[in-house]
Amino acid sequence: MLQRLRVTELSLLVTVGLFTATGLALLGLVKTGQPGELARPGAIFLGGITLAYLWLVAIGFRGDQVLLPIVLALNSLGLLMVRRLAPGSADRQLAWVLMGLAGMLVLVTFWRDLTILKRYRYLWALAGLGLVALTMVFGTDPNGSGERLWLGFGAARFQPSELLKILLVIFLASYLDEKRELISLSRLRLGPLRLPPLDYLAPFLVMWAISMALLVWQRDLGAASLFFGIFLTMLFVASGRASYLFAGAGLFLLSSLVADRVFAHVHQRIQLWADPWSQTARGGYQIVQALIALAAGGLLGTGLGYGYPEYIPAVHTDFVFVAIGEELGLAGTLGVLGLYFLLFHRAFKIALQAVDSFNQLLAAGLAIVLSWQTFIILAGNLKLIPLTGITLPFVSYGGSSLVTNYILVGLLLLVSKGPK
Repeated sequence: MLQRLRVTELSLLVTVGLFTATGLALLGLVKTGQPGELARPGAIFLGGITLAYLWLVAIGFRGDQVLLPIVLALNSLGLLMVRRLAPGSADRQLAWVLMGLAGMLVLVTFWRDLTILKRYRYLWALAGLGLVALTMVFGTDPNGSGERLWLGFGAARFQPSELLKILLVIFLASYLDEKRELISLSRLRLGPLRLPPLDYLAPFLVMWAISMALLVWQRDLGAASLFFGIFLTMLFVASGRASYLFAGAGLFLLSSLVADRVFAHVHQRIQLWADPWSQTARGGYQIVQALIALAAGGLLGTGLGYGYPEYIPAVHTDFVFVAIGEELGLAGTLGVLGLYFLLFHRAFKIALQAVDSFNQLLAAGLAIVLSWQTFIILAGNLKLIPLTGITLPFVSYGGSSLVTNYILVGLLLLVSKGPK
C-alpha cells in the first residue's frame, strides 16, 4: 500500500513545495514588499507537481521515488532564479516546466516496451542527425549570437542538438550492448593501445564523426564537447577498458590545439578564458563580472534579491550558478552541488539495478549526459575551462533543454520500473 501511494516521493515533494513557497515569498518581499506577489506562479508550479504525483499514484507506477523530487528541487531553484534575473522570461520558463512534466508523464504512462528503442537504433540516430543538419539550411538565430542552432515553427523554436543527445545515447546503448564482447577484444595494437577490430567500431565511429562534424560546423562548441564526452565515457562503460579514456583524452587535447589554430572563434574563446581582464571590450566583460559576482558572495551570500548579478550579460542562461553564488554564497552553491551529486548517484543506481545490459547502458548513458553537461557548464562558470553555451540542467533558462531533460528523466523512470 505504501509503495502504491509513493510515500517517500510524497514526503520529498512536500519539502520541495515548502522550499518553493518560501523562496518566492522572500523574493516577492524583497522586490515589492508583498510576500504574496508571486503566489500565482508558485501555485501553478506546485499544482503541476501535485498533479504529476497524483497521476503516478493513479496509474500505479512503481518506478523510482527519489529521482523526480531531486529534479523538481533543482527546477524550483531554477524557476526562482529566472524570476529573479529575467522576470520577463519567467512565465515562459514555467510553461516549459509544465510541458516537460506533461511529456514525462505521457512517456511513463504509455511507453511500455523499451526494446523498441533498441530495435530501431539507426532510425533514432539518423532522425536526430537529420534535425541538426536541417539547422544548417533552415536554422534561426534568435539570440543574435551568429549561431543558427534553432529550428523555428511559427512563434515556437526548438534546438535539435538537445534531442540529439538522447537519441545518440539510445543508439550507443543499443550498439554497444550488441557488440559489447567484440569491442572488448584486443586484436589490433596501436602503440601502447590495444584495439578491437575496426569493423566492430566502424558504425560507432561513423556516428561520432558525423555528429561532431555537424556540431563543429555549427560552431556549437558546448554540444561538441558534451557529445565527445558522452561517446568516450559510454565506450569505457561498455568495454571496461581505461585505454579508451586515455586515447580519447589525447585525441581531445590534439583536436583542441588544431581547433585553436584553424577556427577563429575557438581561438577567441580560449583567449578570453585565459585573460578576460585585458579584453573586456571584446567579450571578456561577461567573465570578469562573473568572477567579481562570485567573489562578492562570500560564505552566505548577499541575500536573495540583494546582489547585482544582472550586471553579467546573459546571466540567466550562461551564469545562473554564479548568480546563486553571489546571492546565496558558498553555502548555496554547495547545496546545489549536493543536489546534483544526489541526482547523478540516483541515475547511476538505476543503471546498476536495471534488468538487462541494454537498460543498464541506456540509464548509464542518460546519467552520463547529465553529469558531463553539469560539469562543462559549472567548470566554465568557475573559469576552469573556456565557457560554452550549454545550459545547467533544470536550473538555467531554456525551453528545449528543459523539456528534453524531462524526457530523459522519464526514460530513467521507465528503466527503474523494470519489466512489465
